[in-house]
Amino acid sequence: MALLVISTSLDPSSRSRLLARHAHERLRRASPGTAMLDLAECDPPLPMCDATSAYEHPSVAGVKRQIAGASGVLLALPVYNFAAGATAKNLIELTGDAWEGKVVGIAAAAGGPNAFMAPMSIAMCLMLDFRCIVIPRFVYATSEAFDAGAVTDDDVRRRLDQLADELARVSAAINHHPGGG
Repeated sequence: MALLVISTSLDPSSRSRLLARHAHERLRRASPGTAMLDLAECDPPLPMCDATSAYEHPSVAGVKRQIAGASGVLLALPVYNFAAGATAKNLIELTGDAWEGKVVGIAAAAGGPNAFMAPMSIAMCLMLDFRCIVIPRFVYATSEAFDAGAVTDDDVRRRLDQLADELARVSAAINHHPGGG
C-alpha cells in the first residue's frame, strides 16, 4: 500500500507544510513506503492549468504518476481569503484522473478560526469529479498551533495522528478488498 503526503504551499515558511511533515512521519511508521511530495520543491515548478499545453509540462507527468500510484493521499493546504490555496486546486486540475477512487485526507493551516469550512470545496471536487473517498475527519489548524517551525499544539498533533491513522486504515481496507483500488 503506497501512501502519499502532498504539501501544496509554495510559501517557504508554510505552516501547512509543517502539518504535512508531521503526518508524513506518522504514516511512515505504519507504512514505510509512504512518500512526501512538496510542490515547493518541484523543479521545474508546476505551471498554472490552462486546459491546453500545461498538461504536457515536464513536472506534471511525474506528479501525476505519484498520485496515481498511491492508494491514499493526505493533502496539506494553506487557507487564504477563506478558501483553500489555489495551488491545491491547480494540482487537482493538472493531474485530473490520477485522483480517481483515491482515499484522501485533508489538513489545512489558516491564520484564524473563521475559515474552517475552506477545505470543503476541495473535498467536494475530489468526491464529485473523481469519486474519491474523503476522510470526514479533516484537520484545521490556526496560527496558534505552531511555534518555532513546528506543530506545538497537542490537540492538533493528536488530530493529525488520527487523520493519518484513518487514512492508512481506510486505504488498506479498500485496497485489500476484492474490487477495491
